[in-house]
Amino acid sequence: MDFATLLQLLDSTLRLATPLLLACLAGLYSERAGIFDIGLEGKMLAAAFTAAAVAALTGNVWLGLAAGILASAGMAAIHALASITFRGNQLISGVAINFLAAGMTVLVGQNLFALGGRTPQLAGGGRFAPITLPGAEALSAVPLLGPLYAEVISGHTILVYIALAAVPLTWWLLYRTRFGLRLRAVGENPAAVDTAGVSVVGLRFVAVLICGVLCGIAGAYLATALSAGFVKDMTAGRGFIALAALIFAKWRPVQALGACLLFGFLETVAIRYQNVDLGGVVVPVQVMQALPYILTVVILAGFVGKAIPPRAGGEPYVKER
Repeated sequence: MDFATLLQLLDSTLRLATPLLLACLAGLYSERAGIFDIGLEGKMLAAAFTAAAVAALTGNVWLGLAAGILASAGMAAIHALASITFRGNQLISGVAINFLAAGMTVLVGQNLFALGGRTPQLAGGGRFAPITLPGAEALSAVPLLGPLYAEVISGHTILVYIALAAVPLTWWLLYRTRFGLRLRAVGENPAAVDTAGVSVVGLRFVAVLICGVLCGIAGAYLATALSAGFVKDMTAGRGFIALAALIFAKWRPVQALGACLLFGFLETVAIRYQNVDLGGVVVPVQVMQALPYILTVVILAGFVGKAIPPRAGGEPYVKER
């Protein structure tokens, strides 16, 4: 593998890891507060469709992004209402959101555009454009570091940089602020937080809504930056891979970045190397497409070790009288 190919792989890894990273951080906020959320996939799907539809109708990608965030936040509010207010089963609520989003996106898309559930192709102001960072062209001639900066770090859309900036922001918020301390405590011992006079319900609602906002950005990125429109089931299991990355990272933001980059690299390899010839034996394209999911299971089964979730996770809190 030459250096130019390596740069292309790293560039694609960063692009493909971005929705995983945003969804992983979304799950981190929710699960740290004690609300398990396997509905990340559904929220991303709803956001992807809404963002692409609004961008197609208005020609304004920022309106599409805002609409996608609102759609995902609406799904998150439903999950919060079912899980926190009505103390329902959090896993069932998440599954219901996934099914709801999968069906509604196709139904509404067909009614709006009559394209089999797809949206029209986005172009111009309907898509996020790549950003060239300052000094990228000037430094491109510098050996090693120049091409890394110019071709791997520079040239992405603004949502990629928002996702990367969300990692240190999440770390600071969780470990250096009173809000983060209370959020983590709610996921470990909600009764103690309640005794201190802090609203457990309020904190959990905020965490789930933050989760919805991040999933909204992730879904909008898929439809308006990584692709040029919405297609049926375009999330393709990324919400579940993000959950796997969250477990792999043991619910920590910096480790989540590494886990998502790993899974993004696996997806990049699967896309780039198809119909691989191994000494006369051609690996079918279906095997390469399944590779990220197979390796996700292998990594979780053999390399994670003991991952301990928040102790109060998945349990509705009932205030003692």
